[in-house]
Amino acid sequence: MADRLTISPARRMRGRFTPPGDKSVSHRALILGALAEGRTLIRGFLRADDCLRTLSALRALGVDIEDRGEQVLVQGVGLHGLQAPAHLLDLGNSGTSIRLLAGVLASQPFRCTLSGDESLRRRPMGRIIEPLQLMGARICACGQRQTAPLTIQGKSGLRPIEYRLKQASAQVKSAILLAGLSCRGLTRIIEPGPSRDHTERMLAMMGADIEQQGLTVKLRGPGRLQGVEIEVVGDFSAAAFFIAAALLLPDAELLIERVGLNPRRSGFLDAVRRMGGRVQVMRRDSAGGEPVGDLLVKSSRLRGIEVGGDLVVRMIDEFPIFGVLAALAEGESVIRQAAELRVKESDRIATLSAELAKAGVEVEQFADGMRIRGSKELQPAVFDS
Repeated sequence: MADRLTISPARRMRGRFTPPGDKSVSHRALILGALAEGRTLIRGFLRADDCLRTLSALRALGVDIEDRGEQVLVQGVGLHGLQAPAHLLDLGNSGTSIRLLAGVLASQPFRCTLSGDESLRRRPMGRIIEPLQLMGARICACGQRQTAPLTIQGKSGLRPIEYRLKQASAQVKSAILLAGLSCRGLTRIIEPGPSRDHTERMLAMMGADIEQQGLTVKLRGPGRLQGVEIEVVGDFSAAAFFIAAALLLPDAELLIERVGLNPRRSGFLDAVRRMGGRVQVMRRDSAGGEPVGDLLVKSSRLRGIEVGGDLVVRMIDEFPIFGVLAALAEGESVIRQAAELRVKESDRIATLSAELAKAGVEVEQFADGMRIRGSKELQPAVFDS
């Protein structure tokens, strides 16, 4: 693939589009399918590098997975059927893979090391290490920042805990739940705000004794999961870029089909509507335990808004494209309480500020967010993706 693309402005956008499978759901379908008894058939699997890293790691742990492209067949080994891998598990750039698999491996009676690329080895892992160690796992990480590689000496018979998350995080919550499947008794997690609940939905679908009450999740173990057929809904984060394009281009009308509309995931849709975006939800349905629907998007005149609180968690992966909308909206947009963006695959606040500035956008950074002053047009520039 060329390392440079030249992009010319589009005049308008019309038609229909089905986004690829949801990345978060694809990860979880593989992992829970591996821990289930019997066969799990995954339709619409996302063939992104992150998801393929999870697939490869599970194979190294002794799981039989038949890769048919968008369909993947997982022969579950049950909660205690994983095998010690012959080598370190390289998870590339996938934060979801390393955090969720750490939860799985905490209860396995063997030693395993998880690592990844340079970016992943800079990401903080202390938030999963603390609760897993409280449950009885032994985890060795690098330095005071507790980064990968992570060497996990799992333990049969972990103890359940009650754990209050310091900040809302679906990955941390999922790691605890996956470890809790092997515990005898009640694992209880209390969140400070709503985070993605893909893991809870899929656990319930596969037969786990799990209950959600507001911001509290309760899981009674030991669990026993049954293989199922899972349709992976369209990835909302992928759809977000096309939503933005249709909103910004003149005389646009775009139908985006079979998009996952989990309310804990689709905060960007709420933000867009607050900006004045014309997005209509049609044909609501459910698939794989997830709400799904079609989105009809039309050209809109947007205004700047303030984003903070729970909305930040519900649109954490959409801030780069939200920044583009804010740059072309009327007035100012302010993002606060989003310090998590500093420790993603890159520092998204710094990177987004730098790239928007190349296009002539006035941006001010904060420790936990940014202020973007809207303009009528963007200047041509050379961007570093």
